[in-house]
Amino acid sequence: MSDAIKHECGIALLRLKKPLEFYKEKYGTAFYGVQKMYLLMEKQHNRGQDGAGLASIKLDVAPGQRYISRIRSNDANPIKDVFAQVNERINHELLEHPEYQNDVQLQKNNIPYIGELFLGHVRYGTFGKNSIESVHPFLRQNNWMHRNLIVAGNFNMTNVKELFDSLVELGQHPKELADTVTVMEKIGHFLDDEVTEIYKQAKLEGFTKQEASKVIVDRLNIPRILERASRNWDGGYAMAGLLGHGDAFVMRDPAGIRPAYFYEDDEIVVVASERPVIQTVFNVPFEKVQELTPGNAIVIKKDGSVSLNEVRTPLVKKACSFERIYFSRGSDAEIHQERKKLGRLIFPAILKSIDNDTDNTVFSYIPNTAETSFYGMTEAAQDFLNQRKTAEILKNRDTLSEEKLAEILSVKIRTEKVAIKDAKLRTFITEDSSRDDLVAHVYDVTYGVVKTTDNLVIIDDSIVRGTTLKQSIIKMMDRLKPKKIVVVSSAPQIRYPDCYGIDMAKLEGLVAFRAAMELLKDRGLLHIVEEVYKKSKAQENLKDAEVVNFVKEIYAPFTDEEISDKISEMLTPENTHAEVKIIYQTVDDLHIACPKNLGDWYFTGDYPTNGGNRVVNKAFLNFYEGNDARAY
Repeated sequence: MSDAIKHECGIALLRLKKPLEFYKEKYGTAFYGVQKMYLLMEKQHNRGQDGAGLASIKLDVAPGQRYISRIRSNDANPIKDVFAQVNERINHELLEHPEYQNDVQLQKNNIPYIGELFLGHVRYGTFGKNSIESVHPFLRQNNWMHRNLIVAGNFNMTNVKELFDSLVELGQHPKELADTVTVMEKIGHFLDDEVTEIYKQAKLEGFTKQEASKVIVDRLNIPRILERASRNWDGGYAMAGLLGHGDAFVMRDPAGIRPAYFYEDDEIVVVASERPVIQTVFNVPFEKVQELTPGNAIVIKKDGSVSLNEVRTPLVKKACSFERIYFSRGSDAEIHQERKKLGRLIFPAILKSIDNDTDNTVFSYIPNTAETSFYGMTEAAQDFLNQRKTAEILKNRDTLSEEKLAEILSVKIRTEKVAIKDAKLRTFITEDSSRDDLVAHVYDVTYGVVKTTDNLVIIDDSIVRGTTLKQSIIKMMDRLKPKKIVVVSSAPQIRYPDCYGIDMAKLEGLVAFRAAMELLKDRGLLHIVEEVYKKSKAQENLKDAEVVNFVKEIYAPFTDEEISDKISEMLTPENTHAEVKIIYQTVDDLHIACPKNLGDWYFTGDYPTNGGNRVVNKAFLNFYEGNDARAY
């Protein structure tokens, strides 16, 4: 993706179902869980590079022994840093105590992170807060083992203020107005409630205080706690949690906005944000890894039993389509095919833009995540060329010489890696985006592969702000002196803010919105902006369910192509010699390519939860009133 956006997070939960001695005997180490957590997190580093954290729980330890360990890092390489510290601590203990080397029980009793239950998290900071206090997992501590709660998630709530106020009404004093803290305290409140109820009942049944502790473990109803805690949650989430005594859960939002997958056998239970991560780390086939149903929670009890429970009534599934376009690793079998199909489906529009002249066109892509859609695009181009060759052969079959046949068959689709991303340069320059000359060199180009008579078609995952296109990519492409530059977005126009995990909070940051505003100005239709403002302002204090997305009216007077043409005009740098054309995927074709992930609110404005309409309403008010603030 040419525009850097903060997005997503990744979770990894692992429960070892056998005693640690089993893993020592079968795999040669009692550190099996730690090693697998490293892989689960490293294979999801694409989902978060601002911070990483790991928590572990030891089961059935004696009173007085430490049973929870947690480490977090906001280092430049947080996953590496977390596990370097874990390994250093483990190796130190083994060197200091040689007697631990071959005694699994001594290792468990005395070395941190050697346990049976693990929760890992990789994070992008959507609010720009990258302090260590913002890094997951979060820990809610208590002397009662059952009330210790560790939480990590891939989520954004749209109604944090409402959730915060409800905690205050319960008599709590949350330390921070943040969705992570608020969600954890909400779960914690009902966890406390449940523990207290079971404890009182156990006492009435004649159990001693010490015996009541085991009764709590057996009877604790995790699905009921989650159902009560999440009643007012509005957002997209895959929420994971561990309880101090050894219960664990992962809960998914009712619309399935955020992804979660799981796998279970007689040795492990594992949950992660991406399917191929589980496939790779545990060497299991695609069909064995299941998707967690929206509105459901997978609950792993201390005894190792696993259940799937509906804790929220599922809504119409609106899984985030950006997962398929860009965020998730392309090693997933379905995602790989879907990305190729995105490239295939947009090819007719490309063909139109180059007047069917594939002979004088070089096809390329923005590295590296657009590569798969590039393959689909070039396969479609090859199909077009084959059809043309077939038609020409059939047309001249009676007079076709061997030389002419060879000439027809020799024509090929021309593909090159034209854009080369200088990742190190980008890391340096993002500290000062005003250095335009440096920005222009984020991408380098391959010289000598494009002629002055050529079109240059270059495909990207999506175009959000267009900043890098204007300041770097198009400038560099123009140095090759093509007659035309066609920039292709495998995603549709991003018109509305996201509020479920992607850091696209401001309307004015979206090039499609800016283009629509320019078109309104060009055509004397700015009164529409005033009308949208009045309608939006009038519903500022309505309940979320009553709010309407009037921002759609900003785009209504124009076709998709008119907006694309205006974007082309706006993103063409001064003194560009080539003609520049920007093409976007259609929403209909996106749905054809990604039929299981129909979440498209950033393209269509059709938000899957009521809070989404409130967010876009607020984003427009902020824009109109000049308030440089987030809408959620």
